[in-house]
Amino acid sequence: MKFTDLLYGKYRNLILATAMFNLGFVIWFSFAPFTGGIADEFGLSVPQLGIVASAAIVAVPLGRIVIGPLTDKFGADVTGSATLIVVGTFAILSAFATTYEVFTASRIIASLAGITFVIGIQHVAEWFEEENLGTAEGIFAGIGNAGAGLGAYFTLPRIFGEGYVDPIFGPGFLATSSNWRAAFFYTGVLAVLLGIAYYVLCGAAKSEAKREATKAGISWEQWKFIATRYGAVVLAVAYIMTFGLELAMNGWLGTYYREAFGQGDIVIAATFAATFSIAAGLLRPIGGYVSDVVARKERNLLPSFEGRYLGRLPSFEGEYRNQWTFATLVFVMLSMFGMTAAGLTGNIYVAVVAGFFVGMGCAFSEGAIFAQVPAMFPDNSGSVAGIVGGVGTVGGVVYPLAFSAAFLPNLHVGYAIVGASMIPIIALTAWVFQPKISEVANTHGFFSEKTAVEGTAAADD
Repeated sequence: MKFTDLLYGKYRNLILATAMFNLGFVIWFSFAPFTGGIADEFGLSVPQLGIVASAAIVAVPLGRIVIGPLTDKFGADVTGSATLIVVGTFAILSAFATTYEVFTASRIIASLAGITFVIGIQHVAEWFEEENLGTAEGIFAGIGNAGAGLGAYFTLPRIFGEGYVDPIFGPGFLATSSNWRAAFFYTGVLAVLLGIAYYVLCGAAKSEAKREATKAGISWEQWKFIATRYGAVVLAVAYIMTFGLELAMNGWLGTYYREAFGQGDIVIAATFAATFSIAAGLLRPIGGYVSDVVARKERNLLPSFEGRYLGRLPSFEGEYRNQWTFATLVFVMLSMFGMTAAGLTGNIYVAVVAGFFVGMGCAFSEGAIFAQVPAMFPDNSGSVAGIVGGVGTVGGVVYPLAFSAAFLPNLHVGYAIVGASMIPIIALTAWVFQPKISEVANTHGFFSEKTAVEGTAAADD
């Protein structure tokens, strides 16, 4: 690859999409390392902090579902730019909030930074070939996800920690007990600037033919057809227990390490929490890469799996991707029980290691899932990414409530409860990944006839 390839074509768009998503995650989770200062300023209890963590995610599921088809129709350059500008504006407004109600409302809108994931998934799929989709999407999502760890948890508390002096406006500018206001202000400004650059520098697709193929047939009927296919449904619920879990852990772990182990230092607690986020982000490309490799080399990881679904290229065996995805989902479920066991030891370092393994499981599984999304639905990647990504965020809303429930004997038990709730998802995945189901996963589904609407390719039965 030449240096000029980074400035033009698919690599430029991959870099900008990754930057968009990374900053989006920084904004989305920028409240997490500052929960102590925010709680002190607004007088919040630990259960209320759990509600704040959920509120910061509440707008994202619907936002992702809506932005997917809009990105297919108008292009990622348009929707990405508009999203960054809106999100940045409300992040800036939240920095000046003086009441809990105004703060919460502005952060809910700023949380739409989370929909940048769907925009970027569609954007990358419009530029890369199928044989490299898993790897490209893994790089995009992995480095982007790292925004929660390296950006929100690791970097922001250090830049805007004690003794912070604003380099532009001087001492006292938006300074509070933990300087969260300054952090929100400057991340918002960066989002607005990147939004302008995204519109100017990005291209919607690698060719006009690809752009027209994606735009064709965008309709309510087509969306309903796609949303009820077996493949879309199972990948969406699987994403609840992986990315939804990642969202929940990103928003909760700082509080968990502080409250469950008495770790009062905001920087140290945030650093412990960052180990999960870094694993969940930076290891995600491995999940996509392994999915590409097992499909390309037709490797059986679980020999009991047989059959195939019809993807974009007949030579690509969806069966092999299925095996890798299923194995990673089981690992995530088991790691949640491990998280409870680690916490009950009372040793914070054991709990941090356990959290790292949960993040690793999420990374591998998310990479595997989004290697399958564009391969299974090549001309509707935005719509399907919106469905899978939108439904997946439900876990980020529900799981923090389980982690912080007042009736629990301690803050460690919630992880095992969440792990048990994943068993039905594992069972549904096993059913869909049966050969006779998986081979028609992109054409057959629930609640509708087994035929495609206009603009959606149907498989031969």
